[in-house]
Amino acid sequence: MNTEEMNNSTVNFITTETSTNSTTQPSIGLIDLVVTCVHSINFLFGLPTHSYVIWLIITGTGSGVASEFFLLNLSMCETGNCLNCLVSALTVYLSSLSLLMVFLQGLILTGRPLFQCLMCVERYLAVVHPVTFLKFKPLRYRVICCTVVWIIILSSCFYCLFIAMSQNITVHTWFFSLVFLLFFSIQLFCLVAVLRALKQSGPGERGRERGEENHMKRRAFYLILITTVSLAITYVPFTVTGFYIILTQQNNDGYWLPGLVCYMLGGFVHPVLYLHRTGKLPLFLKRPAIVYFFH
Repeated sequence: MNTEEMNNSTVNFITTETSTNSTTQPSIGLIDLVVTCVHSINFLFGLPTHSYVIWLIITGTGSGVASEFFLLNLSMCETGNCLNCLVSALTVYLSSLSLLMVFLQGLILTGRPLFQCLMCVERYLAVVHPVTFLKFKPLRYRVICCTVVWIIILSSCFYCLFIAMSQNITVHTWFFSLVFLLFFSIQLFCLVAVLRALKQSGPGERGRERGEENHMKRRAFYLILITTVSLAITYVPFTVTGFYIILTQQNNDGYWLPGLVCYMLGGFVHPVLYLHRTGKLPLFLKRPAIVYFFH
């Protein structure tokens, strides 16, 4: 596969899985310009935001590294995604970066959804199975989970590189569509389970203890709800577009643009939640409605 074909077919997994006939299009068109702008915005705003979150967690501003270990790894993954945005934007103009960009696609496909699922399952255990949660709460279990996730991410990176070299775009589309659907289903299950737990009172709950318990459960539910909505906004457009292209065998760069914008916005949900919880959110974002919602 020559460099021009790779650039047209793999500029980004959301915008460049074009057909082989797309080589007749201009190398830099309107869609490429829009994609470059979106990637640039995500890089310029996302990189400092996630880097700041990482710094706050490491310095112990929040609940400590142990309690925020999954969020720490998610922020590290999002930092890699921001760097991938820079590479993707440059690939439109420098096709020599295509292989690096394709390799980093694995970070996008599995990184964010896997760490989000870990955080969601953790909250699910804390609400529905508190005894099990306390058993696996120590840091060593979280390190083991994150290590497994990073191995999966690395495998996904090599998989994306292999698929790009083989030019089997249909298999690639099937892969990320099913992956996104699977992760969304897991988080939806956790949301429903927490919702059911909120409707039930635990044995022996009275007065103040019951109120505090319900407050903790409601807050966990809101966090999982926001995570699930974020996941839906982020990945449902990709999933629907992927299945549509598979069924119709019609691919166009413009089909992926809504998913690209949603993916970019979804990356700011967890940093905003963390900065709000630690009191580090910028003043212009501290609205009374937001404060009431979380407190």
